[in-house]
Amino acid sequence: MSEEHKTKIAVLTSGGDSAGMNAVVRAIVKYGITKGCEMFVVREGYEGLVRGNADAPTFKRKVSFNKHDLNGHTELLDDTSFISNLRYGDGTLLKEGEGDAMDHPGGRSLKGRYIIRVGWDDVRGWFAEGGTLIGTARSAAFRTREGRLSAAKNLIHEGIDALAVCGGDGSLTGADLFRSEWPSLVSDLKASGDITETQANYYAHLKIVGLVGSIDNDMSMTDTTIGAYTALHRICESMDNINSTAFSHSRAFVVEVMGRHCGWLALMAGISCGADFIFIPERPPKAHPWEDEMCDNIHRHREAGKRTTIVIVAEGAHDADLNPIRAEDVKTVLSERLGLDTRVTCLGHTQRGGRPCAWDRILPTLQGVEAVDALLEATPETPSYMIGMHENKITRVPLVEAVKMTQSVAVAIKDKDFEKAMSLRDPEFCEGLEGFVAVSALDNTKRLPKDQRMRVAIIHMGAPAGGMNAATRAAVRYCIRRGHKPLVIHNGFKGLLEDNLEELSWLRVDNWMVRGGSELGTNRALPDMDIGAVASQFQKHKFDAFFLIGGFEAFTSLLILDKARQHYPQFHIPMVHLPATISNNVPVTEFSLGCDTSLNALVDACDAIKQSASASRNRVFVVETQGGKCGYIATMGALAVGAVSVYTPESGITLDALRRDVEFLKLRYSLDAKGRSEGRLILRNEAASTVYTTEFLSKMLQEEGGELFDSRLASLGHTLQGGIPSPMDRARAVRLSLKCMAFLEKHHDALRNQPEHKRRAPDESAAVITIQSSRVELTPVQEMVDHADMKNRRAKSNWWIQHKELVESLGGKTPLMNEVKKMKERRNAGGCHA
Repeated sequence: MSEEHKTKIAVLTSGGDSAGMNAVVRAIVKYGITKGCEMFVVREGYEGLVRGNADAPTFKRKVSFNKHDLNGHTELLDDTSFISNLRYGDGTLLKEGEGDAMDHPGGRSLKGRYIIRVGWDDVRGWFAEGGTLIGTARSAAFRTREGRLSAAKNLIHEGIDALAVCGGDGSLTGADLFRSEWPSLVSDLKASGDITETQANYYAHLKIVGLVGSIDNDMSMTDTTIGAYTALHRICESMDNINSTAFSHSRAFVVEVMGRHCGWLALMAGISCGADFIFIPERPPKAHPWEDEMCDNIHRHREAGKRTTIVIVAEGAHDADLNPIRAEDVKTVLSERLGLDTRVTCLGHTQRGGRPCAWDRILPTLQGVEAVDALLEATPETPSYMIGMHENKITRVPLVEAVKMTQSVAVAIKDKDFEKAMSLRDPEFCEGLEGFVAVSALDNTKRLPKDQRMRVAIIHMGAPAGGMNAATRAAVRYCIRRGHKPLVIHNGFKGLLEDNLEELSWLRVDNWMVRGGSELGTNRALPDMDIGAVASQFQKHKFDAFFLIGGFEAFTSLLILDKARQHYPQFHIPMVHLPATISNNVPVTEFSLGCDTSLNALVDACDAIKQSASASRNRVFVVETQGGKCGYIATMGALAVGAVSVYTPESGITLDALRRDVEFLKLRYSLDAKGRSEGRLILRNEAASTVYTTEFLSKMLQEEGGELFDSRLASLGHTLQGGIPSPMDRARAVRLSLKCMAFLEKHHDALRNQPEHKRRAPDESAAVITIQSSRVELTPVQEMVDHADMKNRRAKSNWWIQHKELVESLGGKTPLMNEVKKMKERRNAGGCHA
């Protein structure tokens, strides 16, 4: 890309802060540099755009390289595509927040400078930081045309022709307005002499892209917004602690969470923490007065013996007449009508704080990459896009449409059209509300007629994974609500053969949402160890449905049972498998229960490891992860922690790859600022190679690093199975478990019309619940085989495999080694030998 046509991209964060904004900035800056763009950040949001750099002192670019340590590649210093964009000297000022002081010891300052050129190293270490390091502000000036005119002038004077905005619906509304006004703003600036005619022609079109940073998850046309899951983590951490003290004192707690127009946080927290009742703006209580509905539910729970009561109130909650429902109001009702010792906790801005969770590092990274591509592909004819998310797929939707639909929700609530408000939310939101009611309310009015009720067997298979107990809790409570008998099998198929079964009660599973591992016990024994005896047990206990929760072993077990139907009529009952494994290696489905909990455990460990590596200044850690022969945890974990390289079983480890990595690390450490080298991570899946072990890699790097860097290893082992399941795994467990129960009911209803001795279950009655893109599908187990690599116990193809290249690109290896390759080609073309 020639200098005169090089795209210059600025990124700003606006409105409220949310975890993951720094990851967005980092991704946009680094990916933009790999695409040959010049990158800028705008301090203090739109306010900084209005102020610009008019009053800023001039500072020279602060870059230093140790030419003697460049491993013979001094020619790279003249390259303009990557190394020249390594750093511009303001990264520390931005990160430490000390740049506004004119008496800064280093002589540099950000005072009066709001549009800052940044390089690759200027945004290093931003992953683990909460909030937004470049600052945010609600700008009254930008809301005026005069303010937007100043913003346009500042962008043009800096040569910037593309803008990425990360903020809520108000910020994105401002972005779309700015773009629509841009031609007239340029015309006014030209007429006033603030820009030349050449500038007016060159900057006639402004490229804009929006990314949604909002803890409320209140933007339409996207499943989740940046920061929402971290906020949910903060809420669940607090509520898990509250639950223990509530149990001790048999108290009631009323917890207020954020959400003025959107009840997502309250709803997901209610599901994830096992709350008794929630108040959300989109669906106020139907009873009038609202106190009756809440008190009836909680009274039934207390009568059943429940020692705790948790009520969650969204800050925008109201009754059907739009009268506010506040936490103190709820406390008064619980105390006076039910006589409960009640406390109120307002979580406030603690919900915004803390380190981003794994998904709020991965999601902003993927969206930031897509944002740069959208800007580079933008034309005057294309709309401004908002980068959204549907399950694991990044999407582009017209910004104006997303903002309009989002604002329609608030209008529908104001008009008391709550059905419309719910319809405008994501389908998962509506399913979540139905699921919350199904697992929280002790309601006997929903029971089926006796002839439609089932004896449902529930079993855990394989290794423990976060969310197994939450899924079991949901299934048990659904069974009780519908009149079915939930029969849990302890210790897998071995336990079944030993008659180790138990019927669980509604109250027995009350605290299972937050419990990791497997309360039922689990092992890897398959039913074909004695298939005849297993069939006999099915007959003895009169199972009407079979529910397996586990990983590849559960998938294999279901396959065995389905094939055995031709010999054993006892297996002609509906059977379903809910994938739960940290390896995420079940074919077809894109997510399994437990993989998010595992990623968060990996992020926590690697943050600590990287802290040690950075303190040592020149240390590389080789971190070994679990995952069997599936590289999901290693690959997505590498993306979440900013690793420079990742080794997986799918791609293996070769000698050429090791040579390339050593050459990269030597060159990269030689380019670090003297005395300020960065600690770096390499992630290796436990089964990536039988020869090149984690210990071998660490010793090799230590030997090759010489005086530039040393190396250590860390094996995370079974810590990756996690402790307390993540909110995402808890909520997903409830959603999928209830769909599995509905599936079992449907096929049982069809089979019971057949004579018992002649029943023949159709192939589709043995299925695995799968997440495919933005859909949840029940896939017949026989169809799954075509997509399974049975030998290596993983899927034949995986959606995440492409992200290995992104890890190495954002880690710096790909762009730097590409420059080395070009340099060698130039040497050879000039008659020299590398």
